[in-house]
Amino acid sequence: MDDLAVVMVTWNVRDWALRALRSLFVALERSALTASVWVVDNASRDGTVEAVRSAFPAVRLIVNSTNQGFAAANNQALRAMGFPDHPAAPRYVWLLNPDTEILDEAPRILFRFMESTPRAGICGPRLIYPDGRFQHSAFDFPGLAQLFLDLFPLHPRLLETRLNGRYPRAWYVRGEPFRIGHPLGAAMMVRGEAIRSVGLLDEGYWMYAEEVDWCWRMARAGWERYCVPEAVVVHAGGESARQMRPEMVRALWASRLRLYRRHYPRWKFRAACCLVALGADVRARALARLVDPESVALRAAYKAVKHMALQAESLPD
Repeated sequence: MDDLAVVMVTWNVRDWALRALRSLFVALERSALTASVWVVDNASRDGTVEAVRSAFPAVRLIVNSTNQGFAAANNQALRAMGFPDHPAAPRYVWLLNPDTEILDEAPRILFRFMESTPRAGICGPRLIYPDGRFQHSAFDFPGLAQLFLDLFPLHPRLLETRLNGRYPRAWYVRGEPFRIGHPLGAAMMVRGEAIRSVGLLDEGYWMYAEEVDWCWRMARAGWERYCVPEAVVVHAGGESARQMRPEMVRALWASRLRLYRRHYPRWKFRAACCLVALGADVRARALARLVDPESVALRAAYKAVKHMALQAESLPD
């Protein structure tokens, strides 16, 4: 049984993935952990598969003929290594985005923390941008206040507060682990026992919010979630999503509506749907005066989001 399995899902990010894998293998060698590395490629057209196969022959590669989305692709690797039922599945799994760079001993630090914290079901490192700037790495579970501030930004200072689900920067600087709602999905280490307890990622989320749903299920099963700032990972953010911006707008809000439906009480879900419909309408109207192709496509995306929100109660799970 491996101490750790790392899973990376790729889609047309060859150069980012190669950089991430190089830093990962160096960090794993330093950690002295027994680890396997899995790459699940979602039908890239940029030579990602060939480049990974050539540069990293030890990687266990799963190649999809179509884009399966983030949750389903990760689950392919999880099932291949034995989850949710096989007792020989790895003790921990680290889901890692391709637009990351592992610094120093991040895998060993996260592994050591999980070993010393038996009720921790999932943890994440401190994330920074490539230029070293601070990046929010963990969040409280989303409530209506966060949803309102996302759709209708007020004073910029409110966006950095607990009202918006953010933890104080001082907590990261202090360097001590702290409890969270959920880590950002870019680099989250999960206990194998927790996966067996709550199941795999929900494939109803094609992209976005799947880590929030997973952590909500873990919280209800009694598993704790942490940020471990001593472990540091560089995260560029959104390299795959930038390739399909209007499609990603629809995917983002489809996932959020599904999340609210599954985890909010009925009254709160209805309030969330009203907020999303109103916010999407405001954004679509703001884009109406712009005639460039991207703005036209974005306006159509927000109109589709408004329709989804108004119909959300009748949509199938």
